[in-house]
Amino acid sequence: MADSKTFSGFPVQNFSADQTSVGQIYYNSASGNFKGVIAGVGSWASGGTLGTARQSGAGLGIQTASLFVAGETGSILDLVENYNGTSWSEVAEVNTARKGNSASGTTAAGLTFAGYTGPPGSTGYSALTESWNGTGWSELADLTTGRADLEGAGTSTAALAFGGVLNAGESATTESWNGSSWSEVNDLNTARNNGTGGGISTSAIFAGGLTTAPLAITETWNGTSWTEVSDLNSARSQTGGTAESSTNSVIFGGRTPPGADTVNTESWDGTSWTEVANLATARDQFQGSGASNTSALAFGGSTPPYSNLTEEWNVVHALKTIDVS
Repeated sequence: MADSKTFSGFPVQNFSADQTSVGQIYYNSASGNFKGVIAGVGSWASGGTLGTARQSGAGLGIQTASLFVAGETGSILDLVENYNGTSWSEVAEVNTARKGNSASGTTAAGLTFAGYTGPPGSTGYSALTESWNGTGWSELADLTTGRADLEGAGTSTAALAFGGVLNAGESATTESWNGSSWSEVNDLNTARNNGTGGGISTSAIFAGGLTTAPLAITETWNGTSWTEVSDLNSARSQTGGTAESSTNSVIFGGRTPPGADTVNTESWDGTSWTEVANLATARDQFQGSGASNTSALAFGGSTPPYSNLTEEWNVVHALKTIDVS
């Protein structure tokens, strides 16, 4: 510890300008002040428009470096676009056109897997996995179970695929990717599709989704099994969202009962969901990417018929001097 000061009897860290841990107290040895980090108020802002308006693809990456992989308009697409924080541009196509796929990783090293490979409405559920190296796509080992409208988490070498839909209905299947092959691990507690998932292969979250109606259920993954935790405030499916881990996530938009699109955004702190600032435009079947509940990207979707909109979510925490007189 750089300084031995205490606040109310507790030791605190020496202040530096990049402190961002909400609730933490720091001591500024230069001024003699104590400072606390308070949560900022998040907001959505417009980002660059997609080159091709579409829905039901997969998103990966962070707010300033994302990919939108495949999807559909009137037909299933192999199109991939890259976001650089300002604008979208087309990059190398996936080998197999698909929609309802999922993804994990970054714009330098990522995966996309599963989806529908037949016409819209088809039961052509795919187990295909493709790897992105920053330049092009290559086919890898298939999932053990072909499905669509599932969720993903992790990186290009350590990923999870969970939930979705297949011929028998909603799936609870979870599969783990070790960089070369998929293997089945413990199932979700509630089979469902079209929710929002994210995180890493040892700490993930799955919120909302669809069976016969939109759900508010949230489950977290600890690397071994899924546990039900606090529900969303609003049941919904066909959402966008992102997660850093099982304790840090944001979910936005989607379809709520009895079938209306929503602008509602909720933030997860590891214990409960809190409603925060709304999207500018309600939509469903769209994608999200980002590193945490303080920085995310929402893109594409159905508004209808297809959306080219991008919105950027940011929460900026603030440092506040604490009066200790």
